[in-house]
Amino acid sequence: MTDHSAELDAGLGTFERLLSLWVALAIAAGLALGSLFPGLFGWLASLEVASVNLPVAVLIWAMVYPMMVGIDFGALSDVGRKPKGLVITVVVNWLIKPFTMAALGVLFFEGIFAPWIDPQTASEYLAGVILLGAAPCTAMVFVWSNLVRGDANYTLVQVSVNDVIMVFAFAPIVAFLLGVTDITVPWSTLLLSVLLYILLPLVAGVITRNRLMGQGGEIAVDAFRDKLRPTSVGGLLLTVVLLFGFQAQVILSQPLNILLIAIPLLIQTYGIFFIAYGAARLWKVPFEVAAPCALIGTSNFFELAVAVAISLFGLGSGAALATVVGVLVEVPVMLSLVAFANRTRGWFPTQS
Repeated sequence: MTDHSAELDAGLGTFERLLSLWVALAIAAGLALGSLFPGLFGWLASLEVASVNLPVAVLIWAMVYPMMVGIDFGALSDVGRKPKGLVITVVVNWLIKPFTMAALGVLFFEGIFAPWIDPQTASEYLAGVILLGAAPCTAMVFVWSNLVRGDANYTLVQVSVNDVIMVFAFAPIVAFLLGVTDITVPWSTLLLSVLLYILLPLVAGVITRNRLMGQGGEIAVDAFRDKLRPTSVGGLLLTVVLLFGFQAQVILSQPLNILLIAIPLLIQTYGIFFIAYGAARLWKVPFEVAAPCALIGTSNFFELAVAVAISLFGLGSGAALATVVGVLVEVPVMLSLVAFANRTRGWFPTQS
C-alpha cells in the first residue's frame, strides 16, 4: 500500500500534491479581493443566464473537459456488467442523503442551535440545507473523480443517471421535506447546467479524443491530458477565488451564522461519504468505481440549490445563505476526502 501511494504521489506531481495549500490560499485571496473590490465581484456575479454564473461555468468547463477527453465510449457497455457502483450511487443519493440532511437540519437549527437562531431564520436555514441535500453533484464530481484516478466512463454513467433522476425526483422530494406543494424548480437552470457542464465538454472531449486516437492512440490521449492538467487545477483554484469573492462580505460580517450552518453540513458531508465508501468496500467494488461513487453523493449541485433558494425565498434569505455556505464548505472537505480515498486505495480490489 505504501509503494502504491508513493507511485500515485509521483504521478500527481508537486503542484497537485500541495493542492490543499493552494486551495487555502485561493480562499484567502477570494475573501481579500471580495472585500477590497466588491464592485468588481458584483459585476462578475451579475454575468449569468438562468441563474448560472457564466465565469464560474467557464472555469468548471475548463476543469471537466480534460477528463471528458479520457472517456472511451466503447467501454461504456461494460458498465451494465458491473452495476454495484451505480446501485450504491442511486440508493445513497436518492433514498438516504436528502432525508439525513433534513434530519440533521431539524436537529441543529430547531433543536441544538435554537437559543441562537430565531424560528424564522432557523426554518430558512433548514430549507437551504434541504435543497443542498436533494441536489447531488453534476459537474465538480468529474474533478474529484480525476483526482482519485477514477473510471471516467463509469463516472459519466453515474452522473448521467443522477441527472435523469433529478429531473423527476428533485421537486417532489424537496416539496415533501419542506412541507410545501408549490415549489418551482428553475428548469432553465437545470437544463442549462447539464448542457454547460456535461454535454458541451463531452462533445468537445469526444472530438478531441477521436483526433488524438488517429494521431497516436492512447499514448497521445494520455500526453494531451497530462498537458492540460495544470489548466484543470487552475480552473478549480480560480473557481474557489470567485465563489469566496462573491460572498466575502457575508462571510466576514456573519462568522457565527456561517459556523452554525457549516456544522450540520460537515457532519452530513463526511457521513454520506463514509456510508457510500463503506458500502462499496463491503460489496468489494473496485476502487476506480468506489471512490467516485462515494464522492458523487458527498458533493452537491450547488448551482441548482442556490438558484432554487433564491427563487423561493429571495436573494438575502437564510435559505440562500445556507446554500452558499454549502459551496464554501464543499471544496476543502472534498479535497480532504480525495486525499483519504487515495491513501486507502489498497482497501479495494482494482478493476480487471
